[in-house]
Amino acid sequence: MAMSSKKKSKIEVAFIYLFILVMFIIIGYPLFWALMMSVNPGSNMLVTELFPSNPTLEHYKWLFTSPNSNYLLWYKNSLYIAVVNSVGSVIITSLIAYAFSRYKFIGRKYGLYMFLLLQMFPALMGMVALYILLNTIGLTDSLYGLMLIYLGGQIPFNAWLVKGYFDTIPKELDEAAKIDGAGHLKNFWTIMLPLAKPILAVVALFNFMAPFMDFLLPRIVLTSPSNFTLALGLYNFINDQFSTNFTRFAAGSILIAVPIALVFLLLQRYLISGLTSGATKG
Repeated sequence: MAMSSKKKSKIEVAFIYLFILVMFIIIGYPLFWALMMSVNPGSNMLVTELFPSNPTLEHYKWLFTSPNSNYLLWYKNSLYIAVVNSVGSVIITSLIAYAFSRYKFIGRKYGLYMFLLLQMFPALMGMVALYILLNTIGLTDSLYGLMLIYLGGQIPFNAWLVKGYFDTIPKELDEAAKIDGAGHLKNFWTIMLPLAKPILAVVALFNFMAPFMDFLLPRIVLTSPSNFTLALGLYNFINDQFSTNFTRFAAGSILIAVPIALVFLLLQRYLISGLTSGATKG
């Protein structure tokens, strides 16, 4: 006897919830382990307990009070780069996307193809060239050099994303604004940007997160401990002087989530529509 549609639907829902549960465990377990390790009184990863009998916040206190810790400096560097990268990316990307969406010019089509082509190559391929470029202009071991690479590297993907969203905004609004005497710049600021808040929020969040998560590029560009970002600093934090002190490393890693969570909550009402609406048209 054929299975009833109602019973089949319940089985499908059960499998969906099972899949979500498995993914939650895979993603959540490492985070939970890092949190528990950060409140363990020990220092070695191999002897820490999943549920510590005597939890402590001494590792968090050490990060902010110890003269041997550069954690606050690394945090400040990462926040500075993240804010500049986020704001700069939104401004640069929106201007480029507006030009490709609304202007007709020679090379427009091939420019879009070039953006698409650049996305196919991993960033690792250009690391040597980027280092030579920064060395030529004197920006190696500099936060400004790192920000320059971040701002330039995000353009191809984000320009496609934002252009797709701009294409969904009716051009009749532009024509109505022109009738009222608005130029391209006024139309961009008063019509396009307010309507594109969801996709711009996505761009802002992704580019804010990047400096906190990236390790390889800071590893190549930065050499002075005073210029380290959090990812690079925490790596050297356990790799060099404190090679067995994983509990302090875990505490520092947990605190990385604080600014990202705050920005996510700030932009939350725009993110869902932005993620689902971007890149709908080419």
